[in-house]
Amino acid sequence: MPSNKSVSDAPITQFINCRILRDHRLQREDLWVREGKILDPEKLFFDEEGFADHKVDCGNRIIAPGFIDVQINGGYGIDFSQATNNIKQGVALVAKKVLEHGVTSFCPTLVTSPPEIYRQVIPEIRVTDGGAEGAGVLGLHLEGPFISKEKKGAHPLQFIRPFEKGGVSDLMETYGTLENVAVVTVAPELTYSGPAIRELVGKGIAVSLGHSMADLGQAEEAVQNGASFITHLFNAMLPFHHRDPGIVGLLTSDNVPAGRTVYYGMISDGIHTHPAALRIAHRSHPAGLVLVTDAVPAMGLPAGRHTLGQQEIHIQGLHAYVAGTTTLSGSIATMDMCVRHFRQASGCTVEAALEAASLHPAQLLGISHRKGTLDYDADADFIVLDDSLTVRETYIAGQLVWKK
Repeated sequence: MPSNKSVSDAPITQFINCRILRDHRLQREDLWVREGKILDPEKLFFDEEGFADHKVDCGNRIIAPGFIDVQINGGYGIDFSQATNNIKQGVALVAKKVLEHGVTSFCPTLVTSPPEIYRQVIPEIRVTDGGAEGAGVLGLHLEGPFISKEKKGAHPLQFIRPFEKGGVSDLMETYGTLENVAVVTVAPELTYSGPAIRELVGKGIAVSLGHSMADLGQAEEAVQNGASFITHLFNAMLPFHHRDPGIVGLLTSDNVPAGRTVYYGMISDGIHTHPAALRIAHRSHPAGLVLVTDAVPAMGLPAGRHTLGQQEIHIQGLHAYVAGTTTLSGSIATMDMCVRHFRQASGCTVEAALEAASLHPAQLLGISHRKGTLDYDADADFIVLDDSLTVRETYIAGQLVWKK
């Protein structure tokens, strides 16, 4: 059979001497990459009679899909909830800096803000592919303002609002547009939340339940309407109670529609969630756990006073508080820190820790055919880690974009 050399003349890179995370296990295999995608070596050998143009020796390290952070409010002094003249440059700076923490794509997150902030910021932050200039933007996460005043956490009370006109028109009136939006957090007990959730899900936007006083029945109804995520489980919601476990009860609910998974975010920074709570969540519903940093603009900055949206934040050690209070306000943890802490606190496998920061967020966003996995034809966004799960190199579309 004649060789089919016309398939592609693009160079092929073969990563050797590595353990790659595929099919939920670390496997001693090579990783083949061409034109930003992961190649099936069998097809390459048998259909194309091809070979590698470059070989990269990974020194027996781990190759895992790049991390995906679906809740990050900013970092390095940049606040995504501030309408500055250079919003794009701010997002680009954070996108560049998170590469060193293994993040290859993320959802810039806006905390509860007045409508004029949404109208200025949302159109400016576009969905982009990542590359040498930084991690890709998968779309915005709008955390509010349709949340509970009783469970506002660090969100400014004066900008929290109800659904007043039936949900759908409230969304457009507040946000101005839903273009480039990937996730919206709502409190499901709000009147008219049902139509709003259905409208968002119909547009391909993931709806997350959080900052909420909802009981389990209200949470289950929201899931039946299409909600698929829980914003930072245990934080800013009713505590678990044996007679009504609230939103937390979704982890083991038998009223979740067949074939659907409810995902839940966890801030595994050693501060927001006790290790025992992390273990309870992970052991009861491992397939749904999504690690998020919930990082605030002070991530990567020294202790002192900083901002988050319309609030002032005080950083003390690893704690971020609303200034003058003991209310936690997001974290200053990085994603690689969260992965290491989750692994250590939960006693889970290395594979489970890595998938909680890659595969699961991709599944939540409906993009696991191309992100969060090292399957053939997926985007070649991956990281090289040592056995302590320290990130050594970050690749986007098969190109080295950061090296320790």
